[in-house]
Amino acid sequence: MRILRDVLEGKSDIVLVGSSFGGLMATLFTLENEERVKRLILLAPALNLVGSEAYGGREISIPTWIYHGTGDEVIPIETIKNIGGKLFKNLTFVELDDDHNLHSTFRDLPWDQLLS
Repeated sequence: MRILRDVLEGKSDIVLVGSSFGGLMATLFTLENEERVKRLILLAPALNLVGSEAYGGREISIPTWIYHGTGDEVIPIETIKNIGGKLFKNLTFVELDDDHNLHSTFRDLPWDQLLS
């Protein structure tokens, strides 16, 4: 988190993309700095690795996309759907026929749209 905070120091209108543990870090950063973040793209985010107290009952309002493989054996999709539904007010949750790393679908995600 320290490195992420340092890299993004003084920046705004940020589009954060995070996968797995990086998705958790992007989410925690956004909870601290939502006014600086434009959108959040999370790939099988490890939102379950911290207790609900880390989120402090707060919600994130910015547009957020979660892409998660139905064959993910690392991060349980149903748990992330549950946490994401409570944490993100403007959430698009996309289930893909893929694994944790989204090996089959990563290149085909609508990156131009997501990053603009």
